[in-house]
Amino acid sequence: MDVLVTGASGFVGRRLVPALRDAGKDVVALVRDPDRYDAPDGVTVRQGDLLEPPVELPAVEAAYYLVHSMGAGGDFAARDRLAARTFVDAADAAGIGRLVYLGGLGGDDEALSNHLASRREVEQILASAAADLTVLRAAIVVGAGSAGFELIRQLAERLPVMVTPSWVRTECQPIAAADLLAYLVGVLDAPATRGGTYEVGGPDVLTYEAMMARTAELANGRAPLIVPVPVLSPRLSAGWLWLLTDVSIDVARPLVEGLRNTAVVTDDAIAAHVRVDPTPFDEAVRRALDDRRTTPAAAEPATAGDG
Repeated sequence: MDVLVTGASGFVGRRLVPALRDAGKDVVALVRDPDRYDAPDGVTVRQGDLLEPPVELPAVEAAYYLVHSMGAGGDFAARDRLAARTFVDAADAAGIGRLVYLGGLGGDDEALSNHLASRREVEQILASAAADLTVLRAAIVVGAGSAGFELIRQLAERLPVMVTPSWVRTECQPIAAADLLAYLVGVLDAPATRGGTYEVGGPDVLTYEAMMARTAELANGRAPLIVPVPVLSPRLSAGWLWLLTDVSIDVARPLVEGLRNTAVVTDDAIAAHVRVDPTPFDEAVRRALDDRRTTPAAAEPATAGDG
């Protein structure tokens, strides 16, 4: 099967491309700047910027959409809207029959943050394509270089005492990077997932407070003292994260807004189609910390505009 991966230079994309290749797929990576992309052996590279239509896509059997503009500042929702529409037009023109999209986990019965609302809007735009769309929704991905995990790791490692926003007690169901890749690759060989939307997560439901405490224990051997307070607004919270971590303000602000939304799997229908042995949170953190030590490039931040 020949497969296209958009956002191939992002956190998920740069892991998914070799995973698909190792699964026997013929992979084409779509990137904005081929000179800055270190393509794995056997992978074809195509240049294309979905924010500058029109874009021509190859006539592959399936395509992954991993593009987002959260880290680029300004009106990321408008850019994501434009990129998704450009992609749909190009996919229809190329006759692509299958699309796979990675969206965000969050309850439809609560007011979504701007970031999660934008991810839902992208889902709707992609669903307008002629191709069958499979959607996977995930919360924080635990892996070296994941913006959400890096935020948690850096706070956990750097601060023995934290006066934190009240969102630290919101529940989340994080997923190990390896498990997410297994789902993304697995749906291609599960025809019944065509046209479906699935929630994916690890075996542990934790608050952000618990995730920071456990990450600190694994990284430093000690848990920080965390004191939640209700007075920090999303804007102040984003500034607080920007000052205390390496996460840019353009990423911190939408991330903080999204942290107020509960991100827990409510439907495990994916288990009937793709078998994954879920990785416990502590083990996922150990792997991420090991990756940072042994492969520093794995922890490099994703490029804005890529998944």
